[in-house]
Amino acid sequence: MALDEPKKNDDTYDVQGFKFVVDKEFMKQAKLIKIDFTGMGFRLDSKIDFGESGCSSCGTSGKCCS
Repeated sequence: MALDEPKKNDDTYDVQGFKFVVDKEFMKQAKLIKIDFTGMGFRLDSKIDFGESGCSSCGTSGKCCS
């Protein structure tokens, strides 16, 4: 998850006053994305199985690993 501006291959969603920009191909794979604030950060859940390692964007790489 990162701050970004919409691109031609993105869909934009307005949920309770928050604007979310999601890549169309990623959304097809994820089906549904649930975002929760845990007090320590955000937790994202989807239909994609990232295995035990999960998905992390620690640092500045912003990439998922499986």
